Amino acid sequence: MEKEVEEAIDKVRKFRQEKKISILTLSVESGVSRSHLFYIESKKTVPSLETLAKIAHAMGLKLKDFFV
Repeated sequence: MEKEVEEAIDKVRKFRQEKKISILTLSVESGVSRSHLFYIESKKTVPSLETLAKIAHAMGLKLKDFFV
């Protein structure tokens, strides 16, 4: 897994925890399954940009926030 991807995944978890959003809530808000979110945060799968955009939108963020 590339460093940039790992850092983006770390930011997904960081922002989710900072906003006190559960994986279940994020799943409902983003339309991404709980299991897929779990695999993303566990770095067992690489999310598509479309999936990251859904996650960002559900948390009130922009996709670029995961990459800066």
